[in-house]
Amino acid sequence: MDLSKLSITELHALQDQIVKALKEREQAERAKAREQIMAIAQGVGIPLKELMGAQVRVAKTASVTKVAVRYRHPAEASLQWTGRGRQPKWVHEWLASGQSLDALKV
Repeated sequence: MDLSKLSITELHALQDQIVKALKEREQAERAKAREQIMAIAQGVGIPLKELMGAQVRVAKTASVTKVAVRYRHPAEASLQWTGRGRQPKWVHEWLASGQSLDALKV
């Protein structure tokens, strides 16, 4: 197809048709994949809900893992920092006063 001969209006119409065709094709592919997955699950005798439920539980436990505190303010124990991400204001102030970060290690 030679796109250089099409007008802007025709190109926009073609673009709309492509977007619509892509959505329809993706929906059809998802439905086909869903049917194949269900057939496999039924073939081995595992209910699909049970199979999907096991995956959800694994994902939840993996995301709940907490990071240990590595730094704590010596005078105020509620001020804690894991050492990840941006330094809290109290750590920045501590370092600005000439103190060492090692003094805050837990």
